[in-house]
This record gives sequence, structure tokens and C-alpha cells, in this order.
Amino acid sequence: MAGLSVQAFAQAPLVIYGLKGPSGIGMIRLFENPPSIQGFTVKVEALAQADLLAAKFIAQEAKVGVLPPNVAAKIAASGKPVQIAAVLGNGMLSLLSSDPSIKRIEDLKGKTVEIAGQGATPDYVFRRLLITKGLNPDKDVVLNYSLAYPEIAQSLIAGRASTALLPEPFATMAKSGRSSLQQIGDIQEEWVKAGGAANYPMTVLVVDADFARTRPDALRIIMNAFRSSIEWVVAHPAEAGVLTEKHELGLRAAVVRDSIPRSNFMFTPAVQARPAIEALFKAFLEFSPVSIGGALPKDSFYLP
Repeated sequence: MAGLSVQAFAQAPLVIYGLKGPSGIGMIRLFENPPSIQGFTVKVEALAQADLLAAKFIAQEAKVGVLPPNVAAKIAASGKPVQIAAVLGNGMLSLLSSDPSIKRIEDLKGKTVEIAGQGATPDYVFRRLLITKGLNPDKDVVLNYSLAYPEIAQSLIAGRASTALLPEPFATMAKSGRSSLQQIGDIQEEWVKAGGAANYPMTVLVVDADFARTRPDALRIIMNAFRSSIEWVVAHPAEAGVLTEKHELGLRAAVVRDSIPRSNFMFTPAVQARPAIEALFKAFLEFSPVSIGGALPKDSFYLP
């Protein structure tokens, strides 16, 4: 006990939660240097899956963390006081194919497309695009959800799969392993043409509303740390790759380095990003209303 000050005992624990995988890359500087916040002992922790963090927010154990936007909306719809503070990453999906007969999305009729994460953002974005192109996603195209992103990339490389929708850095991983893979169209541009207000958000910073109200100073420091980390990652992809591997987020340094220029890491406060977020949520409502709680979130869902 000797040597510990009274102030040390007064420090409350505060965990900033990230996720292993791509969404952890943008905040990698926080893993390396957690922000200093008066009154708190700050720790940064990466969880393996979004549902594990969702459970912590539902139990009101988590104060700050990174989640897909639809997961945050569903938590809010359950009555838990959570808010989106900022968008940390926009859409970065690629439709890749080794099938020479596929030149555009319309050519997917009768084809099989590998997609990971049934009921997640890539699934519903892609379904909206298929419908816009005159294809019925349940009849005209076979959407296979049986593989995770790393396995899809490896299947494309090995030729076991011919066409897949992949986010970064897995699209870069696949293309680096098989240079003959062709990118079919631009998913992000097609989304805007299909009615998206702008590029769709993939990752958001979520905060407990009570924490945001009672400790706005702490939240400001955290948000600035996220913004600074993202700016640093975009400017230093090689170094970011090294840190991502060092902190065991499940990705190799070289893949992270090569994918960052196409990964759409950015920081946009929630109030500015709201039109793009709601455009995405309308796709969720179109295909599975329960996936975001049955309705668009209330105004209070967006941190002012």
C-alpha cells in the first residue's frame, strides 16, 4: 500500500472499448497512449465482437465504445440511454470477382455472392443496390453468408469463391493475394445513386448519455483523442499497421498499411452525420425493421 496516494484511490476506472478487426485501426493511437482524463484511470480495451460490447452498454457497464450504427440504434430502442457522438468510418466495401462475365452489378443475376454478416450494414446496402439495378436479392442472386471476412478473402484467393462483397482491409487482402480479381463498380457511389444522403457510416462512437451529460469535459477529451488518432492513421499508414499488429487486433501490419488509403476512416460529429446515418437506417427499416428497433431513433440519439 505504501507509495499509493489518496488521489490514486480516488481515480475511477474508465474503459474506452474498441473492437478487434478493422474498426480498431482508426483508434489505434488510443491503445498506444490512452487519453489522460482528470478523475479517471483510463484503459482502452478491444473486444472480439460487437455483441459483447452491446451487452455492456445494455447492462450500463460501458460508458464509451465503438459499434456499428444499427447496433447502437437497437440499444437505444431498448430504452438504454446511449447516443452516437460521431461517425468514425464510412463505407469502404468492394465487390470483387474473378468471373469474366461480371462487369457490373446487373450481371450478377444467377450468380452467387459471398457476404459476411447477414443483417449487418454490408448486407442491407447491397440488397438496396441490387433492387435499384432491377434484381430481386432473394430470387435473382444467391447471397451466401456462411463465411467470415477472412475466410471469404482466402476463398477468393484460392478460387473456391468467384464473387464477394468485402470491406477493407479484407478487400485489399484478397486483391494482393490474387491480382486478377476485378472490382465491379463502386459500391459507395452506387449507394448515393440509390438514395443515400452521402456515403453510409460503418462505425460510430457510442457514449452513455448520462456520462455525456455529467462529464462533458471527459467526453470532449475522448472525442479529440479519436479525431487525432484517425488523422494520424490516415497520415501514417505504415506506422498504424505496425501498431495494429502490436496490439493484437487480428490484422497484419502490411495489410493494414495497404488498406488505409481505401478505408474511409474519418471523424464527423453526429449532428453533421445524421442525414447519412438516417439514410442507412431507412435501408434497415426496409429489410428488417427490428434490426434498429422498429423506427428511426429519436433526436436525443444524436449527441448535440
